[in-house]
Formats: sequence, C-alpha cells, structure tokens
Amino acid sequence: MNNKLKTIIIPVVLASFCAGEVLAATEWNVSLWGKRRAFTEHVEKLAELIETKTGGDFKLNISYGGLSKSRENLDGISIGAFEMAQFCSFYHKQKNPTITVTELPFSRNLSLTRIAEIYQAVYKNPIVSKDLARWNATLLMPTPLPQYNIISKSEPLSDLNGFKGLRVRGPGGIMGVLEQLGAVKTSVPFSEVRQSMDSGVIDAASFAPHAHLATKTYKVGKWATTNLNLGSANCPVVVNTDALNSLKPAHKEALLGSLDEAMAYYIKNYDENTTGKYEAAIKEQGLTQITFSTDQTNKLNELSESVRKNWIKKNSKNFDAQSLFNFTEKLFQK
Repeated sequence: MNNKLKTIIIPVVLASFCAGEVLAATEWNVSLWGKRRAFTEHVEKLAELIETKTGGDFKLNISYGGLSKSRENLDGISIGAFEMAQFCSFYHKQKNPTITVTELPFSRNLSLTRIAEIYQAVYKNPIVSKDLARWNATLLMPTPLPQYNIISKSEPLSDLNGFKGLRVRGPGGIMGVLEQLGAVKTSVPFSEVRQSMDSGVIDAASFAPHAHLATKTYKVGKWATTNLNLGSANCPVVVNTDALNSLKPAHKEALLGSLDEAMAYYIKNYDENTTGKYEAAIKEQGLTQITFSTDQTNKLNELSESVRKNWIKKNSKNFDAQSLFNFTEKLFQK
C-alpha cells in the first residue's frame, strides 16, 4: 500500500471510531434488590421515561441483586461501581445518620404525596447534602411508604405488654419504641424474612404493605396491627454525583425532568393497588386485626418522645442534630 493511500485510509478509520463513540448510547447501571414490586416502580418508570425521551440514547440497566448486596449499595455508589441505586437508611445508620431523622416516630399518618414532599425537603437540607456527599452520592428521589404495621405469628396481643419478648424485624424508629415495651430487635435480610418466621428466628415483621405482600408474612401470621403509626423506612434512590455531573445536558434534562412523573406514577400505583391488595390479603387469611386504643396510642407516643430525644443526643456530636430534627418535625406537623 502506498503512502498516499495510507494517509487517506487512516483518517477514515479514525473518523469511524469517533463516530461510533458519539452514537453509542449512554447506559447507567442501577442496583436494586429482591424483585420488581411496588417499592421499585418509580425506578422502573424513570427508566421507561428516560429511554423514550432520548430515543434510546440514554438507558437505565436495572439489576435486582446482580450488582451488589442491598446493604452495600451506598458503598457501590461511592466508588462508582454503578451509577444509581436504592438503599434503606436503617440498613446502615452509621453511613447516613442524617436521613434517619425521617424514620423517627412522629406519630403522623400522612399521604404518600405528603411523605414524598417531606423527604425531598429533607434531602435538600444542607446538613443532609453534606452527609451524603461523603459517599459521592446525590439523593435523587424518595421512596415514600405508608406507616409500618406488624404481622406476627405469635398469639394476638391483648395489651401493650404482649410485646415483651417478641422478636421483631423492623427499622430503628419503630424498634426504639417497641424495645421499651420489651420487644427484641432481630435483624434478618429482607429475602429471609418469611423463612425466619417459619423457623422461629423472628416472631414478627414490621413492614409497609408492599413488603408484607412480597415476603408473604400474612401467610404465616396470626395478627396484624392497623394503626401502629410509629413511622416507616426511608429508602431513597441515589446517584453517583460524578456520573450525574458528567451527563450530557439533554440526558441530564431527561433524567431530572422525569422525576415528578415517575413519583406520581409510583404513588398512584401504590395507593390504588398495593394497599388494597394487602388489606384484602390479611382479611382472606383471617388474621386478627389489632387496633390500638386511644390510651394505648398515647402510651406509644410518650415512648416515642424518648426515642426522638435520644436520636438528637446521639448525633449532636457529628452534626447539628437539633436543627435538623426541628426542621423535619415542622414538615411532619404541617
């Protein structure tokens, strides 16, 4: 091949590689766990919206457990092992102490729309932003959940003393109250909850409706609470900050511009499908429904106060916990 021909071919070949890079779709890996369920529908919807808006030029590759363990998703985000993930703050309170403020028992039964608004406001608080920045993480959107309730295979409660010795799997705020009544916090992976109830490792699980449905706790339970109202878990969706900042403007607009629609879809789906299915399931299985009296609720609220004070005291050495608590409490009271 003569030199003149080489000088023509080489630029053409290089140009083809460059064109291939320009035309290649941007793909983000997303780490979830379990299986597709109401809890993950906002992420699924977000992926659908982004791909549609960008004509397939930006895609979210969603993995259910194939990228990381659920309790290591924040670690994976920090090192850029994947670009997006979901995690629950009570899985590792020491990694994300600030957002655990939303898991405190505020004794409010609010709509999912309002819970989403509260969480989003908390995410934007500078104290919280600084905390998550340690993990190179940006909080993208919440996973609003109804108040947690308990399903147990023990004999139905006759009063609050029935919690004594009950081994319960549940988040920190709720367990902070129940432990004062003698309940025993028992940690088991989400995927092993049903097996753990069958084998007697735990007596009860405290979940939002979708998780009771997913784990089928109602299949082995004897009773379920209806108005525990001691809070729920905060399980946000986060992105790697560097990955977010490096997105092309059109892709970033597609991502951020789809959040409201994805959240609206999630809330509508949860309200119209999941909650109703859960209520029907516990009735069909014949579970005794435990509704706490006004006096019992007042007692639970009294115990909640000490949990909130302990959270402030425990975290004050690391950040302005009192300020963040006051900020969050006002949001719950609106």
